[in-house]
Amino acid sequence: MAGISAITVQREIILEAIRSTTQGEWKVLVVDDGSKRLVDGVVGEDDILEAMVTSAPDGIGISQPKAKSGADIERIEDRRPMNPEMDVLYLLSPQPHIIDCLMADFERRRYRKSYLIWTSALPSNLRASLDQSALARELIVRNRALNIDFFPHESHLITFRDPWSFPTLFHPACNPLVQKHMYDLAQKIVSVCVSLGEYPSIRYYSPRHPEHEAGVLCSHLARFVQTELDLYAKMHEDFPPLSTRPRGALIITDRSMDLFAPLVHELTYQAMVHDLLPLIEGDRLFYKTTAISDDGSESGKNAEISEKDSIWVANRHLHMKDLIDKLVGDFEKFRAKNPQFEASDDQPSSLNNIKDMLAGLPQFQEGKEAYSLHLGMAQDAVNVFTKRRLPDIASVEQSLATGLDEDNKKPKNLADQVVRLLDDDGITFPDRLRLIIEYLLYRDGLLASDIKKLLAHAQLPAQDGEVIHNLELLGAHVVRELKDTRPVAQPFFARKQPPQPIDEEGSLSRFEPNLKALLEELIRGSLDQGRFPFTKPHLDAAEGLIGQENVSQASLASLRSAKPTWARTRSSAAEPKQRIIVFMAGGATYSESRACYEISDALSKDVFLTTSHMLTPSLFIHQVKDLSVDKRRLNLPADKPKPKAPAHLFEKEPPPTLATPPSQQPPVAGMADMNLKSNGVVAGKSANGSNKNSSSTITSQVAKKDKEKDSEKKKKKHFFSSKK
Repeated sequence: MAGISAITVQREIILEAIRSTTQGEWKVLVVDDGSKRLVDGVVGEDDILEAMVTSAPDGIGISQPKAKSGADIERIEDRRPMNPEMDVLYLLSPQPHIIDCLMADFERRRYRKSYLIWTSALPSNLRASLDQSALARELIVRNRALNIDFFPHESHLITFRDPWSFPTLFHPACNPLVQKHMYDLAQKIVSVCVSLGEYPSIRYYSPRHPEHEAGVLCSHLARFVQTELDLYAKMHEDFPPLSTRPRGALIITDRSMDLFAPLVHELTYQAMVHDLLPLIEGDRLFYKTTAISDDGSESGKNAEISEKDSIWVANRHLHMKDLIDKLVGDFEKFRAKNPQFEASDDQPSSLNNIKDMLAGLPQFQEGKEAYSLHLGMAQDAVNVFTKRRLPDIASVEQSLATGLDEDNKKPKNLADQVVRLLDDDGITFPDRLRLIIEYLLYRDGLLASDIKKLLAHAQLPAQDGEVIHNLELLGAHVVRELKDTRPVAQPFFARKQPPQPIDEEGSLSRFEPNLKALLEELIRGSLDQGRFPFTKPHLDAAEGLIGQENVSQASLASLRSAKPTWARTRSSAAEPKQRIIVFMAGGATYSESRACYEISDALSKDVFLTTSHMLTPSLFIHQVKDLSVDKRRLNLPADKPKPKAPAHLFEKEPPPTLATPPSQQPPVAGMADMNLKSNGVVAGKSANGSNKNSSSTITSQVAKKDKEKDSEKKKKKHFFSSKK
C-alpha cells in the first residue's frame, strides 16, 4: 500500500541523528543490546557506513570505513580496546546498568570525547547521575534523546516485542506491577506519536458494565498517554510539526474488546501460516524449507520472511484461494518473459508442477527461491488445513463468531454441530478447545455442568478447564446460573449484510474483527462516544462528530506557535492522508492487522496498528492458561534480578609487558659433575667415574681461542693504522 512507512520513519530518524552528530568526522559507534535490536531492525551496516560511522580505526589518526563486509559496531557490554584518540558516538537505551557501563568508560577515558544519543528520554534520576559527574560533564559534547523505542514489524504494524505485557495486565497477582508497566507503555506510545509527527486526539475503549478488574485498563492507560504527550509538547516548541495533514487520532483499546479474533481460523495467507505452520519466530521470521541444489540433492534451509520479500508483502493479506490463483498467474507471466520455459510442455496447473519446473532453473536462483518459498508455504498450509478437518470447523465457527449462518439468518442446531465435531477423532485437541471457547462466547456463558460435558465430549484434560474459566479475567461471561435472567450480549457493532451470493470460500471468511468496524465508524464520525470517550471531551468531542476531517495538524500547531496557516490549494487527491494510530493492549492478531491495511486502502487513511506483541491462536490460549498459574512461574522480566554492568568494564588495564630477547639456558645439567682446579682449568670425570685431568683437550681449545683473539687485535690495529 502507498503512504508513509513506520520502518522508513524510524530508519531516517536514526540515520539523521548519526549524520548530524558525526558531521563528516569518523567516530566510534557504541550500542547496547537493546539499542542494537532497534538499529538492526531498520538500518543496515552499509547505511551506517554511508552515515560516516565506523567502530575502530584502521590506522593512525582518523579511521576509515571498513570494506563492504560491514562495520563492526561495538557493544558497550563487551570487552573493547582503549581508543583515547577517537571520539565516540553512543546510541544507548536509558537503563540504569547502561549508565553504569557509560560511567565505567568515562573513568577509564576509553575514548576522547563522547556524543550521546538515547533511544528515548532519560528518566530524571539517570540524567541526574550524569549531570552531577564532573568527569561526565568534561567528556560529553552532546547529549540528546530520540523517540524510537519501538519495533516497526511492517510498514503499518508496530510492536514492542513484549509478550509479558499480557500477564502483567491481566494476571491477578501482577497488580503491583501494573502502574509501572502502564507508564512504560505510555512512553512507547508517545514515541510512536512523536516519530510520526502526530499530536492526536485520544479516545479509549470503555466497556459497558465491566465486571472484570481490567475493565478500567484503557481508561488509565489513555490518561497516562495524554499526560506524557502534553508534557512532551510543552517541552518541545517545534512539536507538532507544521502540516496541512488532518489531525491524527489515537485509539487505545485492549484484547477484551474482541475475544473471537485470536481464536477464529483465518483463511488469509499471513494469518493462516502463523496459525498452522511451524514458523521460527524471534526478532526475525523464518520458515524451514527444502532446498534443491544444482545436482538434484535436497537439504534443509531456514528461509527468511521479511519486508524485503516483495511476494510476501504483495500477497500476505489475500485469501488462500486467491493467493494460489495469483501465484500461478504471476508464474505464467514469469514464464512468458523467459524463453527457457518454452522448451517445456508442462503447464503450471498446480503448485507442485510449478515447484518442479523451478527446480530445473538454477540460473534464476533468487526468483526461484522466492517462488519456491511461498509456493511451498501455501501448499503446506493447505495440506494442514485439509488434514485437520478445518473446513468443517470453519463453517461452524463462522456462525458462532458472527451470530449468523451463510444465509444471514440466526443459526440453528449449533450445539449439535459443536458436539458432533468434538466427538470427531479427526479433530485435534487444540481445535476442540478453541471450538468450546467460541461456543461459550457465542452463548455469553454456559452452565457449569454444560462446560464439563463439553470437555468430556472433547476428551480434554481438566486443566484445559482453567483456560475457559480464566476468560473471566478478560471480561467474558463464562458461567451462567440456571435461572440467569441476564440478557444475551448484543453484537459489539451492528452487523453488516454480506454481499449476495456468497461462494463456498467466502462463507468460511464472513467474520471480521471488531477493530475493522471501529475504524469505519471512527472515520465516518459515528463512533459511540459513550463506549469510546475522549480523554479531553471538552476539546475533542466536536472533532469526533465530524470525523476529524476538517481539523489539520497545522491548525493545532498554529494555536501553540501563533503562526498563521494558509488555505489549502491542492486537490483532495493530493492531500496528505490522516494518520490513525490504534494501540491494542494485550496483543493483536494478524486478522486485525489485515483490517487496518484494508481500511487504509479503502478510505485513504494511514492506519498504524501498535501493540505489545502479535498473537497467534496457540499463544493466546497459552497466555490465558497462564493467568491462573503461580506468578513465580511466569518468569516475568520485572521479577528477575536487574541487569548489571559487566565486571570486566571496571577492571584496570594490565601494564604493558616489554618483550625480552631469547637467551641461552646455562648448562646446569652438567654443573654437578664439574669442578674448577686452582689453575682455572676445568676437570671432569672420566667415563669410568674417576677424576682425570682432561687438560690436553681443554688447553688446546683455550690456546686456539687466544690465538684467534691475537689475530683479531692485529687486524684492528692494521685497520686503524691504515686510516692515518
